[in-house]
Amino acid sequence: MKFTMIFLIGLIFIGLSACSSTGPVLYPNTHFLSVGKDSAEQDVDVCKQLAESAGAREGKGKAGDVATSTAMGAGVGAASGAAGGAIYGSAGQGSLIGAASGAVAGLLRGILFSARPSQPSQAYANFVSRCLEEKGYEVTGWQ
Repeated sequence: MKFTMIFLIGLIFIGLSACSSTGPVLYPNTHFLSVGKDSAEQDVDVCKQLAESAGAREGKGKAGDVATSTAMGAGVGAASGAAGGAIYGSAGQGSLIGAASGAVAGLLRGILFSARPSQPSQAYANFVSRCLEEKGYEVTGWQ
């Protein structure tokens, strides 16, 4: 049982460490080439901070998707475990086992099968893009 818990905690940390936020892709126009990549990255960070201070949120991203998938798996597992346990006379134990196995299934689904890239909220992306354009950059998209 201890090995299983350690394994699950390890999976959670691996999954969350794989989560990264998206950022704007800058076209190498004359402004970008004159200031350089390091200065451009600093400008991106400043614009991201401005967007958040103005109330635009980046979005939940992959970490939020994994958490949602884990919670849904636990709920479905608990319900099905309770139903199965009731048939055999132990609804409480069946519910616990079902919740644990459902959470594991949801966690793994969220980590392994969440292939779509995390995208920022529309307001956040628009704010950061406009801020960068006012500084002289050309945003070609987000990734």
